[in-house]
Amino acid sequence: GGVNDVLAQALQLQNISVMQPNGTDEDGNPWGLLRVGDFSATLPAFLEHVKEKLGTPVLRYTDGGRPVSKVAVGGGACAGALVEAFYAGCDTFVTADVKYNQFWDAKMLGINMIDAGHFNTENPVVAVLAEKIQTAFPEVQVKISKNHTDCMKFY
Repeated sequence: GGVNDVLAQALQLQNISVMQPNGTDEDGNPWGLLRVGDFSATLPAFLEHVKEKLGTPVLRYTDGGRPVSKVAVGGGACAGALVEAFYAGCDTFVTADVKYNQFWDAKMLGINMIDAGHFNTENPVVAVLAEKIQTAFPEVQVKISKNHTDCMKFY
């Protein structure tokens, strides 16, 4: 139910799982940072899909030369997990805060790397958190800010 679970759901990935679990919780559920799921599309079609589902005005990306099939997601600054996505067999990685050299690394590894912005990759979890707070405290009115947006603007 965290940021990356919600991000994977927002992108409508199928067969979502924890990528390289670090362990299990008390109920036996795997836990770890990144999520992986299936999505079948050309890269241009997936780029449009990401823009629409995350409401981002622009994307930065590198074309790894493969269609989209197995997608890793890491909201916010998870670009450093590129090698983990590679070893997990992913052809596409959606994250944010990607550095120039990381795009080159992705291209050399043959992975489509998409930087959808820090705000836009983490913001989908806000509605989920608001619902959890509202459920836990029904006497409190929970509102999601309409003024809090990405501080970065594009010209």
